[in-house]
Amino acid sequence: MKTIARIETDFPDKFGIPRQSNLVPQLRGRIIFEPEFRNPDAIKGIEEFTYIWLIWEFSQSKKETVSLTVAPPRLGGKVRKGVFATRSPFRPNPIGLSSVKLEQVVMDEKLGPTLIVSGADLMDGTPILDIKPYLPYADSHPDAAGSFAQEHREDGIEVDFPTNLLECLPEDKRQAALAVLEQDPRAAYNKKADYVYGLSFAGYDIRFTVGGGVLTVIDVVERTDRNFHKVK
Repeated sequence: MKTIARIETDFPDKFGIPRQSNLVPQLRGRIIFEPEFRNPDAIKGIEEFTYIWLIWEFSQSKKETVSLTVAPPRLGGKVRKGVFATRSPFRPNPIGLSSVKLEQVVMDEKLGPTLIVSGADLMDGTPILDIKPYLPYADSHPDAAGSFAQEHREDGIEVDFPTNLLECLPEDKRQAALAVLEQDPRAAYNKKADYVYGLSFAGYDIRFTVGGGVLTVIDVVERTDRNFHKVK
């Protein structure tokens, strides 16, 4: 297997990334191909599809030993399921699968063809192993059972993001930040009272507390390190 591309997103860390793709359609990402794949012929016709599949590597979730059962966060971390009955990142082969909306194909003078996508649930710099078109007639099954994932699809939290703090973020990032927070980025087994959480997003640390069923943003600080993936 070889990396064909990497994605640029607003998440330098794993914390806060939506648990599935397309839960936050406001999120934008840019897929940049590795030098040997920067030939426009490789994506000829891709603009004819609305959505694409990304097959990628859980590059930050590798373990030497893998358990055959996992405790999904949405079940409070107390109920174990078979690893192949979940989308846990801790797998025998650390491969992820996401469907994202293809917003635009851009020709960059230096980087060649790049793909602008929305709804991605990937960390900045994630290696992409393959890209395939999403086929509605074959890939969509609206009547399918979704077990515990379907039961928890509406999980979220009320967010209080004071205007003066929201305006610390770039205007084009504000709605995405709100939507990410509304997903409640805390793990179900790690919801501490009187604790200040920090979400790194788009070059800022968004600090918040949770009480009475409301997530309240208390500070927004611009990051000085900005450890984002740098394209070569």
